[in-house]
Amino acid sequence: MFDGFWDNVFRYPRYFVTVLLGVFLNTIAPLMPLLKRPVTLIALLGLFVGSLVFVTLTLRAMLGLSTI
Repeated sequence: MFDGFWDNVFRYPRYFVTVLLGVFLNTIAPLMPLLKRPVTLIALLGLFVGSLVFVTLTLRAMLGLSTI
């Protein structure tokens, strides 16, 4: 009844990594032509850094952690 149960359980992390990599690559692929122009590269990097700072500060405020 439980033949190969642990083999099946240990396959899930590999499947999870594969799915995450596929989602990441399909998200980034349309942005690659935009990264060839310096103006859009700077704008996308600024947007990424700004959103990262926003999420970090929001989570710190929500969790009651000390400020920077």
